Amino acid sequence: MFVLNERLAADTVTIGALALCRVLMMANRAWPWLVLVPQRPGIREIHELGREDRALLVEEVAQASLAMERLHAPDKLNVGALGNVVPQLHLHVVARRVGDPAWPGPVWGSGVHEPFPPEALAAEAARFAAALGLAPPA
Repeated sequence: MFVLNERLAADTVTIGALALCRVLMMANRAWPWLVLVPQRPGIREIHELGREDRALLVEEVAQASLAMERLHAPDKLNVGALGNVVPQLHLHVVARRVGDPAWPGPVWGSGVHEPFPPEALAAEAARFAAALGLAPPA
């Protein structure tokens, strides 16, 4: 049974679910930031997914990347699967801009956190849901 890691649940809001991944949005408005979590129990690394799930993961990362580009027109997209703090397999899709609070360094561990006002958080989640063809988050 798939259970979302507590740290991911605490740091994000749920956008919805694609065929493989639960789509989350990081609750940090410093960067447009999605997190895709394959809904498979006990998976820590990409190679642990079956062949079909690995292919689907790449397609869903591409779908999230296209949505990110349409909504935020970044200078660069950062896509990464780190897992040093959260061992559950998850991929980050982060829109970067030259001069953003961590540029040109990584967003991970930057210490920058800008909370969304509640109404802005809901609005951004709804925009991502629409761009991904998902029902608006509840």
